[in-house]
Amino acid sequence: MNIVIENGRVIDPKHGVDRSASLYIADGKVAALGEAPAGFVAEQRIDASDCVVCPGLIDLGARLNSIEAELAAAVAGGVTSVVVPPDADPPLDEPELADRLVHRGAEIGKARVLPLGALTLGLKGERLAELAGLKKAGCVAFSQANAPVVDTEALLRAMEYAATFGFAVWLQPQDYWLSRNGIAHEGEVASRLGLAGIPVAAETIAIATIVQLVRDTGCRVHLTRLSSESGVDLVRQARNEGLPVSFDIGVHHLLLTENDIGFFNPHARFCPPLRTQKDRLALSEAAAGGLAAICSDHTPVGVDDKLLPFGEAKPGATGLEVLLPLTLKWAEAAHVPLPLALARITSAPAEVLGLESGHLAVGAVADVCVFDPCTTWQLTPEALKSRGKNSPWLGYLMAGKVKMTLVGGKVVFGG
Repeated sequence: MNIVIENGRVIDPKHGVDRSASLYIADGKVAALGEAPAGFVAEQRIDASDCVVCPGLIDLGARLNSIEAELAAAVAGGVTSVVVPPDADPPLDEPELADRLVHRGAEIGKARVLPLGALTLGLKGERLAELAGLKKAGCVAFSQANAPVVDTEALLRAMEYAATFGFAVWLQPQDYWLSRNGIAHEGEVASRLGLAGIPVAAETIAIATIVQLVRDTGCRVHLTRLSSESGVDLVRQARNEGLPVSFDIGVHHLLLTENDIGFFNPHARFCPPLRTQKDRLALSEAAAGGLAAICSDHTPVGVDDKLLPFGEAKPGATGLEVLLPLTLKWAEAAHVPLPLALARITSAPAEVLGLESGHLAVGAVADVCVFDPCTTWQLTPEALKSRGKNSPWLGYLMAGKVKMTLVGGKVVFGG
């Protein structure tokens, strides 16, 4: 179908585009920006007055406990591609499971599903999974999600194998022994509340180990959900050394700190935990400086699992539908220009994945988000399409409302 999106502010961070223009789409791809291509006849015209037209968001971490509901939540949030961790039930450690997930996502016809294959069988950190088969089934990289590889030799062998075939490995840096009994950031707040702490050293020791293994193997590694200033410093040093290491930050960690636990608010329990204001500012600086991508870390948790004491409540929060407004909120607070903020959730994740997406150049797949940055809406359980109704932002007004989402030139939300 030929579609033209008119009267909007087109922002394509990858190519430095930020202007009022019409976007022309034909056969599922971007056909032109500005002037209509020769012979173009629009079958559908979309008025984007007062709206921003940008590449569809790419979320580097979203769990799909209910694939239909969560993919509907994704496109409602302007997210056109979701990277799915392997810690499903059962774990994504067999090609058939990954293939089934990819095909089910295609059948639903909402956001694209990009699974991470399990690095080890059953995510047990012992025997290597069938990485080659998982890659053929559609896995974009390999991960342990939150499950540790306690045996460093096993991690070394896995990274050696991955490097041999050019596979990327995604790891959440958290030392098992220092974090296994922890609940919150090890500091004054945890001490005052009587909560077992997870020190920053749990992150930095893990990063130091991983970085050394990258030096030894040449494996490309993406570190997920960094939470500390010291962790950012270590990754910056590794990148300055020329090592193939990247990282992302959960959007909640850009806005919240350990103080937001309040009086044991279970909605503020995350993995890794919320840390200090100094850590938050360092994460914000890293994102603003283009060092990190931003993701939702979408973790839908049942209502009953959050109606528990803080230490027993499951960590995580819904994120797909608030990734955009929370990124806008962060950008406003940190004085980050809108194009740079949008790059953190479009072109930057695409670069991490090595995908030719996340932009609006002629010939690009027409994954598009149209949103009104000024419209406000209240975040309530009823406003969410996700089955996860848990968020530390419940009751707050969100600025930034998605009006329409297109995937491959097809309108999948709005309209």
